[in-house]
Amino acid sequence: MRSVPPKTASADPMIGKVVAGRYRLEARVGEGGMGVVYRARHVLIDRVVALKLIRPDLRGETHLRAWMLREARAANRVDHAHIIDIHDIGETEEGELYLVMEYLVGTPLSAELARGPMPIARGVDILEQMCAALARAHDLGVIHRDLKSDNILLTQRGGRKDFVKILDFGLAAIARDPRLAPKGAVFGAPEYMSPEQARGEEAGPHSDLYALGVLCYEMLTGQLPFRANDRETLLELQRTGIPKRPRSIRPDAHPQGESIAMRLLEKDIRKRYRDAHHLQEELKALQRSLPSTPWEIETGEAVPAPPPPPPPQSAGVTEWANRTALFARMVARAYPAGNAPPDVGTALTQLWDLAAKANKLEGEVASHTRKLDALERRGRALRAEIGRKVEELAHEESRVMREAAVDGEDVEKCRGELTGAEKVALEAKQLADSATRQGAFDRTVFERAGATAAIVQAKREQLARYETKKNAREAAARDLRRQIEELRGQLARYAEALEEDLSQGREKVTLRTREGVAFEKAFSDASNLLLQHLRNKPECRDLVAELLTAHTQGGSSPSESMDAKPALEKRPVN
Repeated sequence: MRSVPPKTASADPMIGKVVAGRYRLEARVGEGGMGVVYRARHVLIDRVVALKLIRPDLRGETHLRAWMLREARAANRVDHAHIIDIHDIGETEEGELYLVMEYLVGTPLSAELARGPMPIARGVDILEQMCAALARAHDLGVIHRDLKSDNILLTQRGGRKDFVKILDFGLAAIARDPRLAPKGAVFGAPEYMSPEQARGEEAGPHSDLYALGVLCYEMLTGQLPFRANDRETLLELQRTGIPKRPRSIRPDAHPQGESIAMRLLEKDIRKRYRDAHHLQEELKALQRSLPSTPWEIETGEAVPAPPPPPPPQSAGVTEWANRTALFARMVARAYPAGNAPPDVGTALTQLWDLAAKANKLEGEVASHTRKLDALERRGRALRAEIGRKVEELAHEESRVMREAAVDGEDVEKCRGELTGAEKVALEAKQLADSATRQGAFDRTVFERAGATAAIVQAKREQLARYETKKNAREAAARDLRRQIEELRGQLARYAEALEEDLSQGREKVTLRTREGVAFEKAFSDASNLLLQHLRNKPECRDLVAELLTAHTQGGSSPSESMDAKPALEKRPVN
């Protein structure tokens, strides 16, 4: 998601629209690869969210619509503190797909990188958080595929600066699911694209690690490892180019940071880190070796606290009764004999009725919402628990497989030594056999034959030990993988059941909230009718002013236009 200038309702016709019967779009705040992101607010519950709608020019692209569905499912299944939370997903009556996400206030990593290289402590802290999130995602079979500085938001949470949130799993794919992309299609930002992606091959966990390498390189040097004016040249550089070492660009770049970046940028995935757990161990080791001085003090820069979400644009149904009471006082003053026109009396009665109904409805929606929140919390807690178990098992699997790889190297080395020893022993035996046939006794020949045979036997025993050790570790890794797959299956089954329960609860909220929107429009219409009658009544002047003051302080919703307000401001009250 990248920042865009705020747009007014006149510039974006979507502003003010109610999506899915309950989320009113308040401001356009960003764009992703597939969607436009708005700040939105629940119509009846004061909850601020970020709502993504699929881009208008992509609404007919069925495979992109399917990807957008996967974005929510993939991110929700991972459920990690450093990945943006997805609250809701659905399709509007007009066939538009939407995602409802947590509303985040922060700075894109791209904006920080545009200022130049980062202090090593700050850069490693950011990378380690990203790595932790990707480790969990990869453990659960989810690959980001489009990791870049625009998709990393730096926020504050719990007093921690630079709290990382990874955005836009728009190209995430769940492993082994049928792929929706055309074969050979190339997606993602070319500046961060791995060589295998640039070749049109399937992206895997190592592709995300390559993108982390690009980010690490930027943090160290203040520039990308590869730059070109056109996409094809850049893709060719990703496929075959060798980046300059960071210290050739900035001599003060941290040596270990350079080593990590260059290893992540290897063209051959086998030369990169085995997995995100392996990289995370390296990053934590680097963190421990660095001075403990926080980067904020090191750079002398103050980090401002993020602003709170804007206040609601609607005063809420609790204010309706107060406004109705003001209208009732106006009518009593304007028509003390009780001879108000029928439409005035009807409108006032309608306001009282709507205020009561809306207040009751708000309570019902709040009750349903609390139940949904409780269900989501339980689901999130269970997903997080399973995720942590998977992460622990996967971290152990990563360690065991790396040890098994070392054992494999020992096996191959020992096997080579055994082959050489067997050749030498065979030659020695042949000499001893020849001496025996000739009746010649040469002690040295027979001792050499015995010694080489003993060496062969020792090498065979050593090889057997290495193979046993390697096989034991591989068996342990297979057992860990079996446990991981069982947990992933459990998570998938639970996620499906939870989504069904949440969908039913959301449908109840949607139906009731749509009633609230209808009540809101009716209340606005009746209010405007009363203002048309009462705004020029001298005896109502102070009450009209009080109403407008309360209206201004409480804000206004798009459907609650209060059309008489401009007229009152332009026309003097007698």
